[in-house]
Amino acid sequence: MKLFWALSRTPHGLLDMATPVFAALLWLAELPSLYIILMGLLTTFSGYTAVYALNDVVDHRVDATKLKSGGFRNAGNYLDAVMVRHPVAQGFLTLREGVAWTLSWGTVACVGAYLLNPLCAAIFLGAVALEAVYCLMWRVSHLRAIVSGAVKTSGAMAAVFAVDPNPSPLFMLTLFLCLFFWEIGGQNIPADWTDIEEDRQVEAKTIPVCFELRQANRIILVSIVAAIVLSGVLFMVSRARFEIPYIFTALFAGCYLLLGPALKLFKSERRRDAMTLFNRASYYPAVLFLIVAIKSVL
Repeated sequence: MKLFWALSRTPHGLLDMATPVFAALLWLAELPSLYIILMGLLTTFSGYTAVYALNDVVDHRVDATKLKSGGFRNAGNYLDAVMVRHPVAQGFLTLREGVAWTLSWGTVACVGAYLLNPLCAAIFLGAVALEAVYCLMWRVSHLRAIVSGAVKTSGAMAAVFAVDPNPSPLFMLTLFLCLFFWEIGGQNIPADWTDIEEDRQVEAKTIPVCFELRQANRIILVSIVAAIVLSGVLFMVSRARFEIPYIFTALFAGCYLLLGPALKLFKSERRRDAMTLFNRASYYPAVLFLIVAIKSVL
């Protein structure tokens, strides 16, 4: 079972689960019904488990090529390397087992999303399709990063629709942009930064490969500043009334988890600092969730 959990990058997936929970709670301004909570958690876990596994299943040939050329070394402090990286590509799981695992969890997620709101199921299926497109674009264009940003916002968007079929368009737009820039600056580019040598060998189209590292770091900084600013706006346009201390705490969390590591990477241009940024940024939604949760119970 550890290999299957590794296929789905479960430690990272569990952290990502905080994103839709944060979004739903931020908009609803109170705890939803027990049915929504339980069904939502099951659906969210299933969705992230399926989509992360899908990434490795679709990319298994690419990952196998990188492994043969000596890739994915020196990743001991990398969050996505806590468990075995790419077990299908390494031959620890068969492709058939990986596909069956992905389809099983994907089915659970799709049914759960439909029961919450048919629109949620549509969003999930759209995210699955975009994730496949993202993987298939690895040698096509660095603009695949935009596709990744859209995928990462889907869980939060669906979660809001699960608790309210008619949320504020302004809130949804701000939520989308905030998470989109967080994904680009804190997750996608730093992850590709970490794998830059392997990606160069297989001629992958990523932002760190296609641009100079200095330019890639500029994109990281701009994206992260945008995400932090938008997080403050997001708290202000929420249906809940958040006092200034909560908003400042959210901004401080962004500066500590995102901006600080990004500035260090900009100055050093070292692989380990890209890894640090990725790891810290992975905790950002969980911290935002804690802020909202504290407000909800006080």
